[in-house]
Amino acid sequence: MSVRIRLLGILEDNKGGFVSGGALAEELSVSRNAVWKAVESLRACGYKIEAVKSKGYRLEGSGDVLSAEGVMGRLRHEGVFRVETRKSVSSTNTVLRELAAKGLPEGYVIAAEGQTAGKGRLGRSFTSPAGHGAYFSLLLRPRCSSADAALITPAAAVAAARAIWDVFGVRAGIKWVNDLFVGGKKVCGILTEASIDMESGMIDNAVLGIGVNITLPEKGFSEELSGIAGALAGKRAGQDNERCGLIAATLDHFWDFYKDLPARAFLDEYRELSIVTGREVFVLSGESKRPARALAIDDDSGLLVQYENGDTEVLRSGEVSVKVI
Repeated sequence: MSVRIRLLGILEDNKGGFVSGGALAEELSVSRNAVWKAVESLRACGYKIEAVKSKGYRLEGSGDVLSAEGVMGRLRHEGVFRVETRKSVSSTNTVLRELAAKGLPEGYVIAAEGQTAGKGRLGRSFTSPAGHGAYFSLLLRPRCSSADAALITPAAAVAAARAIWDVFGVRAGIKWVNDLFVGGKKVCGILTEASIDMESGMIDNAVLGIGVNITLPEKGFSEELSGIAGALAGKRAGQDNERCGLIAATLDHFWDFYKDLPARAFLDEYRELSIVTGREVFVLSGESKRPARALAIDDDSGLLVQYENGDTEVLRSGEVSVKVI
């Protein structure tokens, strides 16, 4: 773990109080000059660190700074992830897929303040206003079959739901297969895009993208989205670096599942969090909208539905909408 990450952790643990340069140098096993350089680097990332002679350094507040140090310092799994943050990208998935083709290792993460062309499933866009959400993508190299790779998205949904509870104390439900809802509105979308090795038929790499609406945009969502999209914290977030905490918690929980995807350790929780099981839904396919009842989620995370004529089908892809009565 780098000096900057460890230094930030010490200052956050002593938030509101000063820590002397000598004490920091001793705890970090570096020189005072190295401490000063690390402080300057953190300031460049946006952290407000006060320096007072004979007192030392004090973090004035983490605020809502999105930084690699802020994410890395909160991770349980050390040595697994490498995090890069950017101010704005077209889409974290798009950027990371391009980098994956150049040989980046598994565990690389790109997080952005905002996206200008955020991607959703089925070719849709994902609204990503700067400073109001956690938008990030993780590069995976699972070398598994497409059947096992299909477990990545539901595992990520449970991981994100756990992280939302950890950071905000809010229970999120999962709408099959990849959306998280709170209070009847969508707060999180997940998109997994995979590349297949044509010779082996195995997955070469997969990019897992997650977007979470944390606070509402200043002018709210567009008229088109206002009845659908929601946020976790209204306008109250931003005091304790929730974005970094949410990204780190999601990555940690996901990795717990990913280490042994075929074990399906997430599946029972995925079923418990489902907001469609037992409800009337519409199965959407192109322009068609077929009424059905969602019966269960099978062992491969497929959705078992029963149509009005009594026929049943296990959905492996596509989308459903909950029927409002």
